[in-house]
Amino acid sequence: MLTITRALYDQIVEHARKDHPDEACGVVAGPAGSGRPERFIPMLNAARSPTFYEFDSADLLKLYREMDDRDEEPVIIYHSHTATEAYPSRTDISYANEPQAHYVLVSTADTDGAGPFQFRSFTIVDGVVEEEEVEIVEAYA
Repeated sequence: MLTITRALYDQIVEHARKDHPDEACGVVAGPAGSGRPERFIPMLNAARSPTFYEFDSADLLKLYREMDDRDEEPVIIYHSHTATEAYPSRTDISYANEPQAHYVLVSTADTDGAGPFQFRSFTIVDGVVEEEEVEIVEAYA
């Protein structure tokens, strides 16, 4: 199960809405081994595409060095889908290389505000996708 604060949830959703119609992407880092998402890190979609996301390689290297220096790891790796449901695509699955991470997808397909968007979390290990429950809390216990 992914437990996430309301503030982090709102930041991820806002980033997805702001970057629409392009896919948004980013990371939420947390203390290594804790499994607790704490630090929101929105990234630039280097592909600038409504159907694909790509972390800029230089930005990603800088991020991993920074997380290493802070004894953090990526707890959540998120991106948005702009025209499809919030479910990992074949490409998403092939790029999933952090077995301990939660892969969050936000669908912004319904942008008129009349219907709900989707916020879903998955684990992806060795190509196997498992959806998990998301618990939103005001603060961590």
